[in-house]
Amino acid sequence: MSQPYRFSTPIKVRFNETDLQGHVNFGHYLFYFDAALTEYLQAIDYSYQRMLEDGFDMLYLESHCNYKSPAHWPELLNVHARIGHLGNRSLRFEFEVRSVADGRQVASGHIVAVTVARQGWEPAPIPAGLRAAVEAYEGPTVE
Repeated sequence: MSQPYRFSTPIKVRFNETDLQGHVNFGHYLFYFDAALTEYLQAIDYSYQRMLEDGFDMLYLESHCNYKSPAHWPELLNVHARIGHLGNRSLRFEFEVRSVADGRQVASGHIVAVTVARQGWEPAPIPAGLRAAVEAYEGPTVE
């Protein structure tokens, strides 16, 4: 998907997320992605709680992060999120992290998840409510 991100959520770098080099330790970006993913679902009106209530859950299969520039405490970041791919059972969340102060790209990446039945953890089709919410928010270009 080459469309711009419609959603972002602010995250303030906390001191305990930095390392001895003074910048955000690499592993924290995956937590930033996870937080943005949860907020994204809330924003499109299909929260994680609703997914659970509908009898579904998600399992993360893959995560990836590209590091572009360091972020430091107490910097404010915008974590942008979107669905880049919506398949039958899997979906790919895409992320871009930018500094609020100067707009520079800090990181980018993705998380691939598969939907499963909450009972039994068997692979399941993406819930109709989630698919409708994503398509209403992102538009018809989602696969």
